[in-house]
Amino acid sequence: MAFNKAVRAILRALSPDLDVTKTYEFERKIRTISSGRHVKLFYRPWDHVVIAGDHTVPVRIFTPETEGEHPILLFFHGGGWVTGNIDTYDRACTHMAKLTGHVVVSVDYRLAPEHPFPAGLEDCYAVARDIFLDAQLLGVPAESITLIGDSAGGNLAAALSLLARDRGEFLPRRQILLYPATYNDHTARSPFPSVRENGEGYILTAKRIGEYMELYASCGADRKSPYFAPLLAEDLSGQPDTLIITAQYDPLRDEGEAYGKKLLAEGNRVKIHRIGEALHGFITLPPTLRVVKEAYGVINEFLSEVIEP
Repeated sequence: MAFNKAVRAILRALSPDLDVTKTYEFERKIRTISSGRHVKLFYRPWDHVVIAGDHTVPVRIFTPETEGEHPILLFFHGGGWVTGNIDTYDRACTHMAKLTGHVVVSVDYRLAPEHPFPAGLEDCYAVARDIFLDAQLLGVPAESITLIGDSAGGNLAAALSLLARDRGEFLPRRQILLYPATYNDHTARSPFPSVRENGEGYILTAKRIGEYMELYASCGADRKSPYFAPLLAEDLSGQPDTLIITAQYDPLRDEGEAYGKKLLAEGNRVKIHRIGEALHGFITLPPTLRVVKEAYGVINEFLSEVIEP
């Protein structure tokens, strides 16, 4: 079912036409101010840091209300690699811990353009490496850790899995990619119809995606790296069991689904689920909404499955 005219008019009004390459600092401030800190009694937030070379990477840990040991969701936030942080995703991670029964470890990776590719990815890798290689750190074995990210965070999760395979230090067994960015071109030349069908008037625009990538890339060569655009990888073998969730009215819809199909073609276990009548970024909405309920139903089913040796 398509959105009616009134809803489409509202969406067009909410779809920014500002040049994010010039406004990103202001947008960061607005997102942080508007998010607020969402503290509830059912989880105990714990702020921690991971040493990564010459700097530290902050993480925030959300524990579900139930007692006992819990598996881990290692979460990478969205925001086009440019905006967003652990504060702006406080509410989403709170709900994620409660609705999945998992400890959520949210990573505050460095942002572009001050820290372009691959800085943010290396921060995510450093946190993952600590958690996967030291079972005593959070008291959870490696097989109980799942990567999860939304949008740019989904891109980082997918890239991290490729990087982990290539470096050979550890390998995640599960990853959940929520409407991930997987390709490097969102202009009219894109091979994906969703870029043209949903590239205007649905809040996240194709123009804005291009501006985010302009800020994220340190040079033109970065765009050809599979760690920048995982769909470009020539070899996708040996990847984790993967759940990809896309949104119907999202410019990134088709490239996310294409990544899942390519993973599947190379022998990986993959599930692809499209949420109807959903917009990009829906996982940050209240959990009472249908689209969020549907997503968590699919996520929990995926998390409950036994991984084959």
